[in-house]
Amino acid sequence: MNLPKGKKIYFSSDNHLGAPTMEESRPRERIFLQWLEMARKDAQAIFLMGDLFDFWFEYKTVVPKGFVRTLGKLAEMRDEGIEIYFFVGNHDLWMNGYFEEELGIPVYHDPKVFTIDDKKFFLGHGDGLGPGDNGYKRMKKVFRGKFFQWLFRWGHPDIGMKIAQYMSVKNKLISGDDDHVFLGEENEWLAAYAKRKLETAHYDYFVFGHRHLPMTIQVGENSTYYNIGDWIAHYTYGVYDENGFKLEEFLKK
Repeated sequence: MNLPKGKKIYFSSDNHLGAPTMEESRPRERIFLQWLEMARKDAQAIFLMGDLFDFWFEYKTVVPKGFVRTLGKLAEMRDEGIEIYFFVGNHDLWMNGYFEEELGIPVYHDPKVFTIDDKKFFLGHGDGLGPGDNGYKRMKKVFRGKFFQWLFRWGHPDIGMKIAQYMSVKNKLISGDDDHVFLGEENEWLAAYAKRKLETAHYDYFVFGHRHLPMTIQVGENSTYYNIGDWIAHYTYGVYDENGFKLEEFLKK
C-alpha cells in the first residue's frame, strides 16, 4: 500500500458498542462517529482492530439489532473509496461474510502483515497471543469451531443475545480493572510476543488492541509495539503518516 502525500492511515480498537447496554453505549458511539467524520477528511485507510461491538453473531439471515449509524457511516466512507479493514476481536469474533458482502470491508480472523510505504506492520487484535492465558486460548478454539457456532445458531436470536450480553458484561476484558494497569515493559505479554516474532523476521510496527490501555514499547532496535487503547476510558487511536506512527487522543466535541 502506498500512502499518497497528505493522506493518513488510522487505527481504532475496542469500542465495545452495546456494552453494558445499547442505551448506555450510544454516547460513546456518537463520539466514535465524530472521529470517523474527522478521519474521513484525509484517510487513505482505516484499520478497525477488534471489539468494535461488545457482541456480534451472524445468523444465516439475521445480524444483531442496532449499530446502524456506525455501519452506515462505514458504508459511506467505503463507497467514497476509503480502504477499511476489520480485525475481529474476542467479543465480535463471529463474523461470517456480512461486512464483506454488505460493506465491502475485508475481515481478518488472525494477525496479518501489511506493507505501507516499505514499512512492515504486524496487525491484530491481540487476544490469545503471547505467553500464558492457556485457558482462554483453549476457549477461543472452541468458540471458533464450526460445531459450536452451528449449535449456537440453532437457538433463538433473542435468547442468544441475552446470554451473550450477560457473558460480555461479566467478562473481565471490558469490566475489569486489570486492563487499565500497565504491567511493565517486561511483563506486557503482547510486547513479549512482538519480541519473539522479531527473532524470525523484521517488522517496523506491531499494532494491537485488546489491552484497553494505550502504550508504546520499543521491542527492537527499529521496531515498536503500540497498543491503541479504547473508546471507553481513553478515546485514543493510532495514526500513521509521512512523519511516522503516533498515538493520539480524540478531543470530544
